[in-house]
Amino acid sequence: MARVIFYEKPGCKGGTRQKVLLTAAGHEVVAYNLLTEPWTLEHLRSFFGDRPVTEWFNPSAPKIKSGEIVPGNLDEQTALFLMLREPLLIRRPLIQVGDRREVGFDVEQLDAWIGLKPVDESFREMSENLMSQDLQGCAHGHGHSDGHHHDHQGNCNHHGQEEHHRQGCNH
Repeated sequence: MARVIFYEKPGCKGGTRQKVLLTAAGHEVVAYNLLTEPWTLEHLRSFFGDRPVTEWFNPSAPKIKSGEIVPGNLDEQTALFLMLREPLLIRRPLIQVGDRREVGFDVEQLDAWIGLKPVDESFREMSENLMSQDLQGCAHGHGHSDGHHHDHQGNCNHHGQEEHHRQGCNH
């Protein structure tokens, strides 16, 4: 079982589901607040590997959704500078196990890397359910066409509380 350093936006329901899946697989999850972490260019850059700059960004961040920031138009240095200034732009979670660092929660990649199979049979159904979900993007749709919107801090404001709490807010 691995010790997983997990940089998240506290209170994000998607992040909570991701941590539950990791914990059910027997991993120790050490969570940090991505928004208040004292990032350096080098440390933040180390999570992105050879991914294109567009994959470094949280597509649900208000400035991305509004078109104010277009990741495809940015070079690495500009992207990193913007993320250091406004951590909501960073795709979440950032994960580190040992010396390896990754961005996002790709279930297949994580299962191959550290394993996501539950350690206890009582967690099997819950884990299978979580692994069948898209744990990377916004839990309630890409365009928030169902009445969900984000305020200037990236918090999920919405109409229809019941639906929101059922689906969660993964951004």
